[in-house]
Amino acid sequence: MSLKQVNPSKPMGNAPERFDSAEIQSQWGKIVEIFAYRNLLKNLVIRELKARYKNSVLGIVWSLLHPLLMMTVYTILFTVLIPNEGVQKYPIFILVALIPWQFHTSSMMSSAGSVVNNAAILKKVYFPRILLPTSAILANLVNFLLASIVLLILLYAFGIGLTIYALWVPLILLTQIVFALGLAFIFSTLQAFYRDTLMILEVGLLAWFFLTPVFYPFERFGEQAEIWGIVFNPARLMRWVNPMASIVDGYRTVLWGNVGSNGPGPMDPLALLRTFVTAVLLFIIGYVVFSRSEHLFGEKL
Repeated sequence: MSLKQVNPSKPMGNAPERFDSAEIQSQWGKIVEIFAYRNLLKNLVIRELKARYKNSVLGIVWSLLHPLLMMTVYTILFTVLIPNEGVQKYPIFILVALIPWQFHTSSMMSSAGSVVNNAAILKKVYFPRILLPTSAILANLVNFLLASIVLLILLYAFGIGLTIYALWVPLILLTQIVFALGLAFIFSTLQAFYRDTLMILEVGLLAWFFLTPVFYPFERFGEQAEIWGIVFNPARLMRWVNPMASIVDGYRTVLWGNVGSNGPGPMDPLALLRTFVTAVLLFIIGYVVFSRSEHLFGEKL
């Protein structure tokens, strides 16, 4: 799909209005427009992947090696240096959570800078700006799927394999993608206006990592705690306030199991539904924020 040349006599902000008046006058029209630019979206994803592995000796093989190396580091740390009792087959325990988490963090960092990093293109041609953060998410999805090949091999190597509960994975992945897109729209917009966003996001993701059960079991939160005289269930609270905790725990439950279980089990459908609804709401908010701000990108970049 070729890009439309922007009329220099018209500000960038008028392009969406021109399209709406020519075809439809609703937000649904923008979604139709995005579909019309699907070939451009594919090319942006390919370009993102090529740029990521440019001048790399191993190239896209790093998508396979990186989770393996991180798994090895965490396994040594939490089985030798800091023993983690009660967790069987720890390499799989960590990998089923680490791969989705890496998908999340890499998606956030790359999508947040997607608008700013493509300032030159934005000022020259018209296309749906929302394709930029979307392409960043999809490029990281490719890496996630490649890393999942390693996970699949190790699941069988450790005698776990895939069970009927693995059918939950597509639903969990869909929830994670919708959640990631919502955040991507918001952070890419903020980064276009405030260049500090990326640095704050990096610190925030580090804190988020420790609040998400990646290298420790969800059961570690316990069932009862008290702060300032208020008694609550930490595990339940974490599921409500941290969507990534539910997502990561979902992958682990259906592919590895829980502490004390004999293997993979079903995910709580209500927990998945609640997380999916949260993801959809965030997606809508992010889409509205991005759509109402994109006409200002040209003058801010």
